[in-house]
Amino acid sequence: MNLFDDVPSDLPSELVDVLAEGQSVRIERIVSTGHKTEPGTWYDQEQTEWVVVLRGEAKLSFDDGEITTMKTGDHILIPAHRRHRVEWTTPNEPTLWLAVFFD
Repeated sequence: MNLFDDVPSDLPSELVDVLAEGQSVRIERIVSTGHKTEPGTWYDQEQTEWVVVLRGEAKLSFDDGEITTMKTGDHILIPAHRRHRVEWTTPNEPTLWLAVFFD
């Protein structure tokens, strides 16, 4: 399997593929094309998330006011329960993420 194969460009919502998971870890490939988190909604996850942008660009915001712009190759560690949201992803091409969730 290749992470860059079968990347659709026209999606009504984000595509999340679980690539592997175990008792305390989950690895996902996420494809976004102009997608963002619904207004007023925040991710507040039980697990820590390490995420890298493999292709495209995105903007994340955190409830403490921090805003992070990510481009290809950028990665970030988001501790469990750090509230965050996706504000923007590249609208004209897929943004491809690799996310690892762990305890």
